[in-house]
Amino acid sequence: MEDPLKKREDIVCYAPQMITTNGIWQGDNPLNYALPLFILQVMLVVIATRIFVFILKPIRQPRVIAEILGGVILGPSVLGQSKTFAEAVFPLRSVMVIETMANLGLLYFLFLVGVGMDVSSLRRIGRKAVFIAAGGMVLPFVIGAIFSFVITSGDRPVNKGAYILLLGVVLSVTAFPVLARILAELKLINTEMGRVALSSALINDAFSWILLAVAITMAQSERLVLSSFMILISSVAFVLFYVFAVRPIIGWIIRKTPEGESFSDFYVCLILAGVMVSGFITDAMGTHSVFGAFVFGLTIPTGPLSLTLVEKIEDFVSGLLLPLFFAISGLKTNLGLIKGVFPWLTIVTLVLLSCIGKIAGTIFVAVSYQMTLDEGAALGLLMNSKGLVEMIVLNVGRDQKVLDERSFAIMVTITVLMTGIIVPGLSAIYNPTKRVISYKRRTIQMSRKDEELKVLVCIHTPRNVPSIINLLDASNPTKKSPICIYVLHLVELTGRTSALLIVHNSRKSDQPALNATQAQSDHIINAFANYEQQASCVTVQPLTAMSPYSTMHEDVCNLAEDKRVALIILPFHKLHTIDGGMEPINAPFRTVNRNVLANAPCSVGILVDRGLNCSNHLVDDVVVSHYVAVLFFGGPDDREGLSYGWRMSEHEGVCLTLMRFVPGTQVGSTTDTKQPPSHNNNTNNIQEEPRILTVDTEKDTEKQLDERLIQLFRMNRVNNESIVYIEKVVNNGEETVAAIRSMEDIHDLIIVGRGQGMISPLTAGLTDWSECPELGAIGDLLASPDFATSASVLVVQQYIGQGSEVDNSLVTTDNVVNTNEEYINQRTHHSVAPPTGHTVHMFNDTERQLR
Repeated sequence: MEDPLKKREDIVCYAPQMITTNGIWQGDNPLNYALPLFILQVMLVVIATRIFVFILKPIRQPRVIAEILGGVILGPSVLGQSKTFAEAVFPLRSVMVIETMANLGLLYFLFLVGVGMDVSSLRRIGRKAVFIAAGGMVLPFVIGAIFSFVITSGDRPVNKGAYILLLGVVLSVTAFPVLARILAELKLINTEMGRVALSSALINDAFSWILLAVAITMAQSERLVLSSFMILISSVAFVLFYVFAVRPIIGWIIRKTPEGESFSDFYVCLILAGVMVSGFITDAMGTHSVFGAFVFGLTIPTGPLSLTLVEKIEDFVSGLLLPLFFAISGLKTNLGLIKGVFPWLTIVTLVLLSCIGKIAGTIFVAVSYQMTLDEGAALGLLMNSKGLVEMIVLNVGRDQKVLDERSFAIMVTITVLMTGIIVPGLSAIYNPTKRVISYKRRTIQMSRKDEELKVLVCIHTPRNVPSIINLLDASNPTKKSPICIYVLHLVELTGRTSALLIVHNSRKSDQPALNATQAQSDHIINAFANYEQQASCVTVQPLTAMSPYSTMHEDVCNLAEDKRVALIILPFHKLHTIDGGMEPINAPFRTVNRNVLANAPCSVGILVDRGLNCSNHLVDDVVVSHYVAVLFFGGPDDREGLSYGWRMSEHEGVCLTLMRFVPGTQVGSTTDTKQPPSHNNNTNNIQEEPRILTVDTEKDTEKQLDERLIQLFRMNRVNNESIVYIEKVVNNGEETVAAIRSMEDIHDLIIVGRGQGMISPLTAGLTDWSECPELGAIGDLLASPDFATSASVLVVQQYIGQGSEVDNSLVTTDNVVNTNEEYINQRTHHSVAPPTGHTVHMFNDTERQLR
């Protein structure tokens, strides 16, 4: 069947009155009227593209492929082969309407692309990304120029320069939005590979717009000398006018709007109308209308106004109008014109050579920057992403008769294939898990006391801020061991198709907040900025993560891995009420916390806030500002909690109580729990004890690790009057609860281990009625509204994955290095030897205090 969309020379008669139908009950056929037919066409396009999105999702193909394939199915290649379907659903008289709407959607989408592009970021991109972008463009462009003589454009004469340039642009440029989606889908966007790829693609994308303008100028100009020159001059004048005249007007609109208030509908409508005015001007000059919309978008500075415009039109444009453009490209594609073996061999050869050329050029540059061959190959493969610019170029070439129907179909097929092979090809040649740089300081216990402690703090609402700031301040930042705080504001993704991770460098007071969410981010950023200014030995880096709740934990874990933090602090999903209860602020955050606990690359703490923000701030001239209690039952989580409490105890404004629970004689032989050894002040008695205890089970090893850490803690704090050590002998969960309830209600914070994987008779029965299992048995008890306490609770989970057991500086001060080495030997060789030259004081009575 002949493609009806290509008959642009035919005369088509339109009935101006046949817009809306009078109804089928009066004998009218809705498909004979423009509006009902257009609605049906849009419905079919959306349904077809959504079907392909669903089909291609398991293999993680970009959405642009689904939209093009949806158009191909509806076009002359498949369904359009039926003359009845083609004349009824996509008749020639409907082409103008649907293409006009598709180009209108393209116009506003390019405006959004310009709005979202930070021009200033181009100045911050290093040489590495610039040279990679250039290296990946040269060879594919040359290959496209050579193959322009193979892929002929029919017998009619064409502008050969424009033809070569069009093919070169299609094969050499990289689609930045498509690449960003692929990287996000592959979880590579926050890796070094992802950052280099995005930076290079940004340079490539910016250069592609220059090539696009030149290609359009050459394609639309039969006489290249005068008309091309005039088009280029007018385009430059257009850009200068918008930079020096329109941009200041946009700045005036921003300043005119008070901080914290929404922008007037009048201003928003004025800007949206300006998009069409810009498109009209550039189209009249001889440049494509999308060029004007894109330049106008660049004049909108990043900030509240840009976010307002994105929120108002992005869903409608990206979800409904833009797919029409890609679908129209598919409708114009007639694969039936690609006949014979030679054209398909040409397509395969061109795809392979273009990919190899881009990969080879990228590898050449990447190797010179000390990247491995497979990293360079993966980067080159990523740079093959195709999308919007390529389709614009092909459609312009087709409309201007530079490309015939056969060449157009070949190039569309090449574009789809080059983008489609990226994900499977990348999976075959590149394994990102091998590139993860391991780091040892994944826990508080493993962190050195003479190095910087890195902490990732997650914020749900501004109500979390005061308590977390006080918790961090109590963590004893010093010149010897400063604290680097990454503050991550977690925001649910709305109004966007891809997640965002925003790094805030500084907050300018003259930038008004866009909405409630922006105002919350500003409040959080300013609060931590003030804390950084007031506190010493603290650095703060604020960030905002916008993503769906289902994948929000990935942003947290990836950032923690990238920044090599030792602890992630998460707010509990419930907040304290005036009457002493706990109310959920946002139920999905509970799922986020659970997912972080399951996937975190470091230790995690969940803070149940009961007013830690109401405590006095820690200042040097105040004797006590916080009373902290650590509940110790044993196991890696409790050791992590004790290590964190130990660090806090070094702050002169913190009083620490360590309450250790040991099993009593009535626990029974089934517990197999070793009592802490009895010691006295006789050093000779200690020397007579066995030097090495052989253990055969992991459980016995954990007990000895607990013993050693307790000994280290007490030996280094024996003369510290701000530390209280208590032992509680209990036999079951009921006695454990009674012992905890007997604590004095003077503590501001209680630290307890989550107890992951630990089964202890001391907590037996506590999990039967657990409301929040993610807090563990004791944490859930302390967080319960039935537990009468005003203390906040920090539930700690220690990272126990690969790399967490290699260190020689566990919770130490400089005078116990040898003891720490013995502690490591215990973990490595499952043996214990009491430290030579030290007398260890332990207590056998039920409850005794050491001050």
